[in-house]
Parts: sequence; structure tokens; C-alpha cells
Amino acid sequence: MEQKRWMTRTGQWAFALVALVLSASATALVPNAAMLANACAGCHGTYGASAGPSMPSLAGQTKDAIVDAMKAFRSGDRPSTIMGRLAKGYTDADFAAMGDFFSAQKLHITQQAVDPNRVAKGASLHSAGCAKCHTENGRTSTDETPAMASQWLPYLQMQMALYVQGKRKTTGMTEKIKALSADDLESLLHFYASVK
Repeated sequence: MEQKRWMTRTGQWAFALVALVLSASATALVPNAAMLANACAGCHGTYGASAGPSMPSLAGQTKDAIVDAMKAFRSGDRPSTIMGRLAKGYTDADFAAMGDFFSAQKLHITQQAVDPNRVAKGASLHSAGCAKCHTENGRTSTDETPAMASQWLPYLQMQMALYVQGKRKTTGMTEKIKALSADDLESLLHFYASVK
């Protein structure tokens, strides 16, 4: 009799455990765009508004620019310190969801120190050679040209160094950057960092 009761109780516990596991998996959340993007907040800031000078703001970039960047990080075509490893943990659908989320956010405006003389020179250089692609003083993002306005100056300097060294390549950009003097390039970066 005792053994029968023990087997009945064991069966009940087993049934309860299976029911609990099944109900938990049935109600598990499928990650949505905001949940996926939240994983980026530690480096790129809440809603893609970076608070750190070496991290770009993602807010206001186009969906395709974000998806393309993530795919390039994952494949190793774009140099990175950590993004190449992180990107391997996401699917193309995850990249698309993150792109939707960040492209819906407003451009993040930073408050940073820039050299006013370099800003003036950079504004002139932008008008003469960059305004065709980097419209609205670099505020707009297209699939080919990310928004540069108000990005952190140290981040811009790091990325431009990769272009100069030939480690980062984009159609048209590499040649244009290499044609600039170091002083002109630095002035352009001060200009973009200053745009509000």
C-alpha cells in the first residue's frame, strides 16, 4: 500500500514538473526589437544615444546601415575589437529588428569640446567635398552614408584612422580621405562632432 501511494505521488510530481516546464516554455518571450537593442545599451547608450567617447551613437542611423555594419562585423570584413565576436551571436532577423529599432530613434546630440577654428575650416571642407553624400551637415543617414553629426570626436578619429590605414573600406571614402591632409581631416572631424 505504501509503495503504491509513493508511486502515485511520484507520478503526480513528475506530471506537475512536466506541466511547469511546458507552460514556462510556452510563455517564454520571443525577443522583440527593443529587447534586442537593450543588449546594445551598455556600450551604445539607452536608445542608441552613446554616452562614451569611443562608442558611436546608433540612434537615427538607417536600418540598412545598421544591418550592413552588423553583417560586416560578423564576417570580419569590418575591423572591430568586440563587435565581431558579439555579432556572431545574432541572426539576420535580429539585425533587422535592431535596425528597425535604432532607425526609429532621434539623432543623439552630444555635448563635447571642439576647436572652433577647426570647426570653421571643417565646415568649409565639408561644403566643398563632402556635402553631396553627407547631407544636412552629416545629420542624415542613408544606406551608404551614416549620420556623422554629433558623433563623439574620439570615435570619429578612430574610424578615420582605419580608413587612412586601409583597414576599413567603403566605396569612394577611402580615396577621398587619403587625399586630405591630416590637418584637413582633423578639421572635418571637429566640424562633424560640433553639429547639433
